[in-house]
Amino acid sequence: MSSRLINIIIPIIAVFLGILVGTIIMIFSGYSPIEGYSALWNGIFGEIYYVGETIRQVTPYILAGLAVAFAFRTGLFNIGVEGQLIVGWLAAVWVGVSFELPKIIHLPLAILAAAVAGALWGFIPGLLKAKFKVHEVIVTIMMNYVALHVTNAIIRTYLSESSDRTENVAETASLASPFFESLTDYSRMHWGIFIAIVCAFIMWFFLEKTTKGYELRAVGFNQHASQYAGMNVGNNIILSMVISGAFAGLAGAMEGLGTFGYASIKGGFTGVGFDGIAVALLGGNAAIGVILAALLFGGLKIGALNMPLEAGVPNELVDIIIALIIFFVASSYMIRWFIERLRNKKGVK
Repeated sequence: MSSRLINIIIPIIAVFLGILVGTIIMIFSGYSPIEGYSALWNGIFGEIYYVGETIRQVTPYILAGLAVAFAFRTGLFNIGVEGQLIVGWLAAVWVGVSFELPKIIHLPLAILAAAVAGALWGFIPGLLKAKFKVHEVIVTIMMNYVALHVTNAIIRTYLSESSDRTENVAETASLASPFFESLTDYSRMHWGIFIAIVCAFIMWFFLEKTTKGYELRAVGFNQHASQYAGMNVGNNIILSMVISGAFAGLAGAMEGLGTFGYASIKGGFTGVGFDGIAVALLGGNAAIGVILAALLFGGLKIGALNMPLEAGVPNELVDIIIALIIFFVASSYMIRWFIERLRNKKGVK
């Protein structure tokens, strides 16, 4: 069995084990797993509205997962995707409410503003890592809180009249689509799903088919060897965090220009950036894997809303299943060890 096949099998086994243990927990909690998972399925595919909402939820998950995966692939651990998403959200909405431009200019400008804001928020931990060897995990975690409170202050002080939200973005800066509304029974699905898929292709092409992508991966694999080979390790670290932050900022644009159409004061984190870590892990840090993992997580999030209504199963049980899947993915070395043992036994026979 090739290592590539093993890398594909491990996330599948992790998902299966998570669902299996979740089934056991449901049984011991007095709920029917058949009814529970049937309600989950119906909450994803039962109506065209739910399908639209699932795709809407998947959109920022793909971009947040790409942000985390890109950093992983280049040897960095970007825990600041949540903060980069929030500043991207604010930047996109600010452009959306502050300018009157034709849609062909206004919408791309708002999306670009989100990418730039996220990139700038990623630049800071990248610079500190490259120049002063400050660990990016600490800096990105702290900058999540800075992003949350700074954006709240800006919304309250400058973008609203002492209220908890901005105006809706102009029609010319909105990702919402009457076509998708009519197609999905007025769900909040928007054009952002195509942007997310294009970004996944860009990440794959950049990392796998370009010289600079190879250089970034080489630096992530071994900084000392890369430096000995003449690569500028510091600049590559900064570039990696900037690109990762840009993906996260785009995820914020999907929420600000598509799902909600405004920015509001937040009492806490959105959770999308942190879920992006799980999406990247489950997707094996590969572009196509991130898309598939985002589909799973988006489906679980939306389908879970139907479980209390149809089967009486609390949402917390779905959170437990998601946590179990993450646990088994994070413990993939145990699954890999078990597969290797089975393979070695077959080889001996």
